[in-house]
Parts: sequence; structure tokens; C-alpha cells
Amino acid sequence: MAGHAGSSPRPLARVASGGELSRLALAIAVTTARSRPQSVASLIFDEIDSGVGGTVADTVGRLMKELGTTTQVFAVTHLAQVAACADSHFVVAKHLRDGITTSDITPVTGEARVAEIARMLGGERLSGQAHAQTLLGERQSASPAKRQAPRRSSSSERSS
Repeated sequence: MAGHAGSSPRPLARVASGGELSRLALAIAVTTARSRPQSVASLIFDEIDSGVGGTVADTVGRLMKELGTTTQVFAVTHLAQVAACADSHFVVAKHLRDGITTSDITPVTGEARVAEIARMLGGERLSGQAHAQTLLGERQSASPAKRQAPRRSSSSERSS
């Protein structure tokens, strides 16, 4: 694979970042699920959206939601666009208790979920709340059959 036009091809492991390799894994999983539904029972993605934002984050979230129609998908994300696509949303928080780090996992629904999406967007201001409501409304009302296939992005739109 060549990273850019004019560069010589090198092994994928040498030219792709960890985030790019994760998104390649997502593309393979989605393609496999489309051709062989229920071929995999569960998939876990840990920050597959690392290093992306905007339109690419929307695409990652929508592809993961599509994948979730035939496969159980667990995803760790810091992106509101991806989290808003989930059917279930949990917040993982680390705390230091008696010198030991522990993790709490809390499900968020309703207004608590809107507040969490707003926090993920970068704040808890009213504008963040409105944006969170919009993201959640768009993601929850769009069924996989009604969504358009993701369009290919030009090299200037790609994010790595």
C-alpha cells in the first residue's frame, strides 16, 4: 500500500496508523456482516474512532450501528457522533479509592444521556445540549434500511 500518490508501496503495517488499522478492521467487519449476516456473535472496538472527527466520525458511528443490526457491538469511544448511534450508552469513570483505582460503569438514558453527549461535545452549555438532542434524534430515528450508503470521501476529506 502506498500512503500517498507518488510514494512507493510498503506493507500496510508500516504505513497505516493504529486508527487506520482499526477502521480497516471495521470495514472488513461491515463487509463480512453484509455478505454473511450473523457470522460473528460479538465485536469489541476500543477507540476505533481515534484521530477522526466530523464526517468521518459520523460514518464510523453509522457503520457501527449497521453492524449492530446483525452482530453485538461493544465500542469504547470519546466521540459524541459515535456514541449517539448506540442503542445503549454506558459511562465508564475511574476513581481512586483507598489508594486503588476502580472503574464504575453507569448506564445513561433519557436526559442523562443528552447531558453526557453534550459533555462529549465539549461542554454542558445549552448549545451543547441542543446539539446532543439533534445527534440523538437523528441517530435513533434513522433505521439502517433508510440510511444512504456512506459516500466515498476525497483524499482532502479523509482524516487519519
